[in-house]
Amino acid sequence: MIGCLCIHGFTGGPYEIEPLTTFLEEKTDWLISVPTLPGHGLDLQLDDYTHQDWLDAADEAYQELAAKVDVVYVVGFSMGGMIAASLAAKYPVAGLIMLSPSRKYLSLVKLAAEVKLLIRDRFFGEIENNLTYQNLKLKRGAIPARAYIEFAKCIAKTRPYLKDIYCPVLVLQGIQDGLVPYQTTHYLTEEIPVEIDVIYYADSKHLICLGDDKEVVINAVYEYLMKIEDRTRKKITS
Repeated sequence: MIGCLCIHGFTGGPYEIEPLTTFLEEKTDWLISVPTLPGHGLDLQLDDYTHQDWLDAADEAYQELAAKVDVVYVVGFSMGGMIAASLAAKYPVAGLIMLSPSRKYLSLVKLAAEVKLLIRDRFFGEIENNLTYQNLKLKRGAIPARAYIEFAKCIAKTRPYLKDIYCPVLVLQGIQDGLVPYQTTHYLTEEIPVEIDVIYYADSKHLICLGDDKEVVINAVYEYLMKIEDRTRKKITS
């Protein structure tokens, strides 16, 4: 049996990747695990948790899933992409998917462009339809300063694991990402010792599973994992 562990991003929750996880649940017979990292979710309570709590929670979720299945895939969004990478380095993961991974973060140029769009949409009365605005409104006043420090610590701690990844890797990155520069992927190709597959989406922003390209993104993840499953079955039967 196949299991798929899906990890959300910093200050987010399972809703960030829900279209993908729902699709996988409907299209496969895999066991899908979507944990909520401590302090995260719709009701953010980040004051009492550290980056180690997040890493430990992901590790525990992996162990629980691995105990129930024969093969494990790991999918991670943003900070969750880096956490997923650390799991793929430590454990026998059959495939790793990194969605807008925060190997390096904060693209000031793209962030400035995003602010201009927010101003434009507010001027024309379309602000409620702006995905970035909806996300920011949800988190307004709920992110303590120390949480950003813990986020930086999480990235610093997971980054060294990249050199120990040897499973198939797919990276999906939006060119219009206002938080993670798309050039980040270049670092990943240099640090991960195996050849990785990369797909760029010209119109996608950071929330790659919720934007206009979400159906294409979801299908890309599904098809990639299905190819891994097919290769695994052929090895078993040969």
